[in-house]
Amino acid sequence: MIRIPLLAAAIGLCVTFLQILPAQKPAQKKAADDTIEALAEVQTALHAAEVAQIRLLRAGKRSGQALDSVNRAVKNLTAAREILRARLGIAVKDPSLMGFGLERKKVADVKKRVPVLDLPKPDPKKVRMAIERGLRWLHAHQDQDGRWDCDDFGKHDSKGKRSDNPGNAIHDVGVTALALLAFLGDGNTTSSGPYEEAVSKAVRWLQKQQGRNGLFGTKASHDFIYDHAIASFAMCEAYGLSKNKDLRKSAQRGINYLEWHRNPYACWRYQPRDNDNDSSVTAWCIKAYQSAKSFGLETHTQAMKIAENYLDELTDPVTGMIGYTKRGERSSRHPGDHSRNFPVEKGEALTAAGLSSRFVLGQKPEKNAVMKLSAKRLLVKPPSAKDKRAIDHYYWYHGTSAMQQMGGEYWNRWSRSVTRAILTTQRPSGNVAGSWDSAGPWGEDGGRIYATSLLLNCLQVTWRDMKLRNR
Repeated sequence: MIRIPLLAAAIGLCVTFLQILPAQKPAQKKAADDTIEALAEVQTALHAAEVAQIRLLRAGKRSGQALDSVNRAVKNLTAAREILRARLGIAVKDPSLMGFGLERKKVADVKKRVPVLDLPKPDPKKVRMAIERGLRWLHAHQDQDGRWDCDDFGKHDSKGKRSDNPGNAIHDVGVTALALLAFLGDGNTTSSGPYEEAVSKAVRWLQKQQGRNGLFGTKASHDFIYDHAIASFAMCEAYGLSKNKDLRKSAQRGINYLEWHRNPYACWRYQPRDNDNDSSVTAWCIKAYQSAKSFGLETHTQAMKIAENYLDELTDPVTGMIGYTKRGERSSRHPGDHSRNFPVEKGEALTAAGLSSRFVLGQKPEKNAVMKLSAKRLLVKPPSAKDKRAIDHYYWYHGTSAMQQMGGEYWNRWSRSVTRAILTTQRPSGNVAGSWDSAGPWGEDGGRIYATSLLLNCLQVTWRDMKLRNR
């Protein structure tokens, strides 16, 4: 239970304190730590105030003293958060203010670690050719009923050795949705494009996998919500891009299930409504919600506001790192040798997913300086196929989406690195020609269909950007 008068009074004092802080360079480094601590406390209080606001609105309270107090608290907390962020932002931009932010050595180290840009610009012809070869491979390995078989796609190979790198059979819904997104991303719909039939068959198969409660697939795996969230995103995109009214009901029911699964006054993770959240699952749900909203489907408006709040809770305001279930926590790995084969410190998958989510939610780096810090973290660890332990297609996918929207030098550097890594690892011959090996931490789950679909989506972002710039 939130005691609104006490909360409002505390926030009033916090705002007053922030406003009288001296504008000069602080004399002690302790000021930076105090600011970061205050920012964390303000963010926690803001989340609590917004929860109270939502509860009152859901209870039908459209006016009254309680709602007025909560609204004031939200307003004051938001103002306090922006003041604190601005002060930390000054320290990041101006190394002379190290007493109120990062130490000089940290700033110098970050600049030193950003790789020198010595890669050529991506060749549009090679990018286009790689996309076409990848789509042809996917098309040749689609089942007649529209599914992409996660573990047994090799049955479509007519000669010689069957395609390798199978995934897990329980993820047929998820990889079918990812493959569908790859075809949609290249301009195909249920009524147009060279792969019109493949798209139509895929959406029909997904519709048949949807239960009465709106869930695509079943709860056979502990992480089934990934499959459903990606399928909901793909179905919303197919509905909107195809302008196919027959898909509206299925897309809406997918979103409705996500809303039912979502934690009360919070976000998403594996099990429904168990008060457990993570940034990875939430990133896919945000994509699905925003797609639904853009195509006129019904979504819970406050859910996206809560998601913004959750990202702020997970984001380190000084480094820009976005955590997994809490601030500072890196990606998960399977038990056993998985973490040794794919060290979490090799990439920034969750920072990439969170940064991409901020753009989907409508945030801009010009108004939210921490987005630039997140983007710089990605530049320090650009995609590369040289170190097999650093290959992470999931990271590359979210990073490409985020950095293209960052634009400028961020995208210039990232696009050269990711395109090179993808083009040099596309298989050139045999039954796997045009596809990509399922290298990376989640390759054993999604297999070759997963890898090929994700990397096609990356190349399509690069291709669309090239066409846009050459107009």
